[in-house]
Amino acid sequence: MTMRVATFGVTDQMVASALRTEATMANMQVQEASGLKSGYLADYGVDTQHIVNLQVSVTRAQSYIDAATLADSKTNVMYKALDQVSDIVTKLRTALSAASTASSTEVASAISSAQQLLQQMGGALNTQYDGQYVFAGAKTSTAPVDLSSFATGAGSLSTADTSYYRGDDELASVRVSGTQSVTYGVTADNPAIEEVMRALKFVANSTSLSAADITNALKLVDSAVDDVATVQAKLSSASAQISTAQSTQSDFMSYAESLGTSLSSVDVAAVTAQLSAYQAQLTASYTAISKVQSLNLASYLR
Repeated sequence: MTMRVATFGVTDQMVASALRTEATMANMQVQEASGLKSGYLADYGVDTQHIVNLQVSVTRAQSYIDAATLADSKTNVMYKALDQVSDIVTKLRTALSAASTASSTEVASAISSAQQLLQQMGGALNTQYDGQYVFAGAKTSTAPVDLSSFATGAGSLSTADTSYYRGDDELASVRVSGTQSVTYGVTADNPAIEEVMRALKFVANSTSLSAADITNALKLVDSAVDDVATVQAKLSSASAQISTAQSTQSDFMSYAESLGTSLSSVDVAAVTAQLSAYQAQLTASYTAISKVQSLNLASYLR
């Protein structure tokens, strides 16, 4: 391409302007495709730190939500297992009430029922979720209940007996925010559960039951019925707290994501319209450059 000295300055300015327009268009085309102002955080200027902080907050909120979801699933599993415990103790109470007539047949039936219910109790308390025993405290890889110690001997209705328990005293908890943790764990040696186990052991390992035995066993069972219901109520309350915290984190995450998007995104429709305007400008610029470069004295004198 040749040009005269007289038109060099004008042409150089026009080419430089056209190149700047092309660079602007290239950037806007990326914005149009991605919906973002830039793919580099450094390009956001004073908003960079705000965007980074929001991204960190979103990630942290998601971790709280994930932890709460897992904990809530565990509470539901425990609650259903305690439903089984409640059903077991209710059946034991029914069998003992029938045996209170002092009928040898009903007494034998109560003993047989207790033996079966004890096995069901062991199965309920050894419930697993995601490969972990939920009633074992922190020893989630160990089955919390071992019935071998309950195989013989009636024991005492008035003395607590947790010899069946193989877990520890650690109660499961979950952090649902930077300032809140919810304790939701129940261990198989919980006093309410122990009462059920004690009553079952006494009846299941007895060869006969006197009227006094049945009366005392019924008192323990009645206490266990109420205490198991209390444990379930506490578990339900913990689940409600976890769900509320989970909802709060979800709302916060949505807000943070929305705010981050408003700082980093562009109006694609507006960018598209601007691109059309720049395209027209660029076309006009190159047309003008072509005209300037084609000017010469001979053309002017024609």
